Amino acid sequence: MTARLACTWYGLDDVPVDAPVLVLGNSIGTNQGMWAPLIPELAGRFRVLAVETRGHAGSEVLPGPYSLDELGQDFLALFDELHLGTVRYAGLSLGGMIGMWLAAHAPERVERMALICTSAYLPPATNWIERAETVRAKGTGSIADVAAGRWFTEGFRAREPERVAAAVAMLEATPDEGYAACCEAIAGMDLRGDLPRITADTLVIAGADDPATPPSHAEAIVGSVPGARLQIVPDAAHLATLEQPEAIGALVVAHLGGAR
Repeated sequence: MTARLACTWYGLDDVPVDAPVLVLGNSIGTNQGMWAPLIPELAGRFRVLAVETRGHAGSEVLPGPYSLDELGQDFLALFDELHLGTVRYAGLSLGGMIGMWLAAHAPERVERMALICTSAYLPPATNWIERAETVRAKGTGSIADVAAGRWFTEGFRAREPERVAAAVAMLEATPDEGYAACCEAIAGMDLRGDLPRITADTLVIAGADDPATPPSHAEAIVGSVPGARLQIVPDAAHLATLEQPEAIGALVVAHLGGAR
């Protein structure tokens, strides 16, 4: 059963009607606000579709656990509903995992993609199951401090407390069941065998200081996806789109192209 996904279009009035569609996939515990600093640049080149993953923001919250297959099928159902053929894709963390699933299972739908601060396999599963249990019992707010410590470098947290607080507010607004069930999807995820089937032109971006999905995870993806390239961004932890938006935006635009 697919879930109804909330989404927002950007750039429809700013680019030609035949400009490529760029789909954005959010990380676990955030919403399309994690792309906000990049939207002005992206919307000047693409028809941008920011999608909220199942269980997040305005998307449908079905009872968990979820699987990555289900999350990917949600996106395909949305593409069909909107009559989208081939798209370009950028996803961070869970959004990147969904992007890899799409590119492996529906290669005709993804032409190019940028995978940001993500992983094809993120054990141990017990950590994700325990986190799901905590959130169901105590709410997403109970893990806010830990999340902020993984999302941003210490220097950024000291310099930009308001931006960190805004990011944490996204987490606290995420439905408890949606977050927990997506944790279970990550617990059961193993995309390593799918990566060699990906034909999309792929750029993998890692934050040099990311404790959640370190650069070694990006290197593993690059080593298995034919023709993939790696870019490591300095002074960035996990939510690199918020910590280093100019660097991430430049890399995404250079790789995915778009109207000019």
